[in-house]
Amino acid sequence: MIGRPRSARTSGGTPVRRTLLGALAGITALLAAGVTAAPAGAAPEPGVAAPAARERALAFWTPERMRAATPLDVLTVDRSQVRAAAPRQGEATVVAPSAPALAVGPLAFPHGGGPWSGGGAVTRTAGRVFFTYQGRTASCSGNAVTSANKSTVLTAGHCVKMQGAWHTNWVFVPGYHDGQRPYGTWAAARTLSTPQWTAGEDINYDIGAAVVAPLDGKRLTDVVGGQGLAFNTGYSKAMYSFGFPAAAPYDGEKFVYCSGTTFRDFLLSSDHGLTCNMTGGSSGGPWFTQFDEATGTGLQSSVNSFKYNFLPNAMYGPYFGADAQNLYQSAQAS
Repeated sequence: MIGRPRSARTSGGTPVRRTLLGALAGITALLAAGVTAAPAGAAPEPGVAAPAARERALAFWTPERMRAATPLDVLTVDRSQVRAAAPRQGEATVVAPSAPALAVGPLAFPHGGGPWSGGGAVTRTAGRVFFTYQGRTASCSGNAVTSANKSTVLTAGHCVKMQGAWHTNWVFVPGYHDGQRPYGTWAAARTLSTPQWTAGEDINYDIGAAVVAPLDGKRLTDVVGGQGLAFNTGYSKAMYSFGFPAAAPYDGEKFVYCSGTTFRDFLLSSDHGLTCNMTGGSSGGPWFTQFDEATGTGLQSSVNSFKYNFLPNAMYGPYFGADAQNLYQSAQAS
């Protein structure tokens, strides 16, 4: 359950530097954590999982452990830790989707949050992310994107590293619903994030990626397809956001969406904002521009990142600028 606001701290107890919010403004981390996990083997280097560690992760994630994920406490930040530098810009760049077009029924736009019932390619490319965080099981959301290695998943930065530590037992379950794993469970060979999130957990750059290992001799997007991407394409766009929220009124078992025209954060970050009631567990879920309800395909342009405690119906996602594009390039080259 979401608890009382507390200061974000590293595992050693020192404050984590953040980039937004004043003394009275809280930030909700939209991931979910649950039962205490068995100790995981140490990765050979941060963000890298050896084959034996990947095998342990696949064995670790039983249906019972997946269902046990519950929301973390709310994180808070004080004004002395704010560094609201605008994301670096670059040339507008678009990567086309590689997911097959699948029929979708029309749904409402705008929409403040509810189950996605239209089907389409997004129900295959998006999924739940599970990992071990500070000795507990935890969940986020993620999405498979078109990539040179056919193995790249985008998510939030805090869904791969948080409070100074890289998560372990990291897996991606595309198409998750009601406890089902129709396209299998894919273990990360490597997780990575933007330099700004990796070094200082700067909320403006809360973007993460994972390169998943082949499953049964096949690569991820050969099985589920990949969504397209868009970088440096501006603000105030018609967007769709997706995820697997696990806190009330949701339970993590349903695929949920929000839609509407985004606005630039008028408070303290440089993020996109969207009216959306998704809750903990939705972190890392994709935001799409040029989303086609007829096929379920679009251009991923952000991820679910955070909420202000006093604005529960507004979701924020980082701007995909030059650093987000560099992260994508690093991941697809891995």
